[in-house]
Amino acid sequence: MVWGEGLRFRDSALWLSDTQGSRLWTDSSGRWTPFELDSPSNGLWFLPDGSLVGALMHERKVGMWDGNRWRTYADLEKVAIGPLGDMVGDSRGNLYVDDVGFNAGAGEQPVAGRVLLVRPDGTSLVVASELLMPNGLVLVDGGQTLLVVETVGQRIVAFDVNADGSLGGRRLYADLAVLIGPDVKPDGACTAADDGIWVADLNGCVMAKVIEGSVVRTTSTAPKHPISCCVRDDGMLIVAAATLPDLPLHDALRSGQVRASLVEAGSA
Repeated sequence: MVWGEGLRFRDSALWLSDTQGSRLWTDSSGRWTPFELDSPSNGLWFLPDGSLVGALMHERKVGMWDGNRWRTYADLEKVAIGPLGDMVGDSRGNLYVDDVGFNAGAGEQPVAGRVLLVRPDGTSLVVASELLMPNGLVLVDGGQTLLVVETVGQRIVAFDVNADGSLGGRRLYADLAVLIGPDVKPDGACTAADDGIWVADLNGCVMAKVIEGSVVRTTSTAPKHPISCCVRDDGMLIVAAATLPDLPLHDALRSGQVRASLVEAGSA
């Protein structure tokens, strides 16, 4: 794998988007197997009926996996302005998708990102804006709170989830630059087994367990750089982590020297 995003665990199987290798990986067949994609997916989620959906980052669509390729589930062309990132969903079938706003890998100038809501009927709208590179998305409190990890903002922002799926009550959940350090580069996130969430610090080679306003535990992945994460049914924290050459990240990706692997990071 080159770069592992959207790591998910479902029905004893792991699923992962290789955004730079343009593959979808899974061990659902009993073997770790790649599916070649015409267009790479990023964030992954399972709908209430068990269907796998993926945020197609360059197409501005959400696709549904048919076993061989992504078929259009929702077209976000009218609301998305940039590449799509992570994705999370609730028990009603609502999906929350990062609209990153700009393509850092292509050298585009940073602009504010948003979170998009995709309803079960395929309609979509902007439900949060002015986010500094929204990345990891996690629903907590039984789906009543959405947490958004801002990579450039170096923080986690919380929103109340309203009955209609819209968001309100924006507030700071955790200032990661203060809690972890000024060089923190938060990426993917997932719910912890008991309370709080796990956040991947790409720069620090650390997984941080965060409960509102505090870091309660850290786990090193050094020398590998953590990207995304999930928790298996047995409580094991699984991390997609990359081995990087001594180059700036996007230069490293362009060099073809980056390789990602899955790491068991201990009890979650």
